[in-house]
Amino acid sequence: MWKERVKEYNWYLFDADGTLFDTTKLICSCFMNTAKVTEGRELETSSVLSNIGMVLRDQMEVHFGKLTDEEFVRRRKIHMDYQMSVYKNYLRPFDGVADGLKTLLSAGKHCAVVTSRMMPSIGIFLEHTGLAGYFDHLITPELTKKHKPHPEPVFKALELMNARPEETLFVGDATFDIECGYSAGVDTAFVGWSCNPLSSLVVKPTWIINYMSELLVGVQ
Repeated sequence: MWKERVKEYNWYLFDADGTLFDTTKLICSCFMNTAKVTEGRELETSSVLSNIGMVLRDQMEVHFGKLTDEEFVRRRKIHMDYQMSVYKNYLRPFDGVADGLKTLLSAGKHCAVVTSRMMPSIGIFLEHTGLAGYFDHLITPELTKKHKPHPEPVFKALELMNARPEETLFVGDATFDIECGYSAGVDTAFVGWSCNPLSSLVVKPTWIINYMSELLVGVQ
C-alpha cells in the first residue's frame, strides 16, 4: 500500500528529461533522424521511449548495435547537432516545476540534477526552461564511471552536497532513476506526468506523485 503523503526532506535530487522538462518528442525526433542519416532506416517509437533515461551511448547501442569509439563519436555529433538545431521547437518545463523548486529553495532545501544527459546540453536546456538557478550541482555522466541505473550518480550527488541519504529524495520518471536511488539507499518519487507507465518500474518507489505540489506538503 502506497504512502499517501510525501514527507519532508532536506536534499532533493531530480532527473531532468521527463521530470523537469518535456523532451520526449525531441528525443524521438533525434533518434529517428540519426537512424535515417546513418542507416537509412526508421526506428520503432516504442523502442526509443522505453530506453529514454540511459546515457546516449547505451541508447544508441540498443538501436544500432555495439559501436566503436570512433563510430559512436560520429553518430553522437550527427545526433547532437540535430538536437541543438531543433530543441527550441520542443522543449518546455513541466507545469508547476519552477514554482515547486522556488518553494523548496525558499524553505532552505538543497536541490541537484542527476541526469544521463551530458554537459553542455543539460546546461543549455536548464537555461532555456528557466530552471538553471535552482540547483547546487549538476551530476552528469562526465562525473561518474558508471551511470543510471547504477547507484554511483546518486552517491556522487550525496558526496558533492554533503547530504545524508536518509534525508534525501530522488525524483524521476523512469525505472533507471528509481533503481538508481533505491540502490543508493535514498527514498524515491516516481512522477506521473511523463510518458512512462508505473508498470515499467523494476523496483517499487517510495512515493508516486502526479503533481509537483505533492513534494511540498509540510515544506515551510
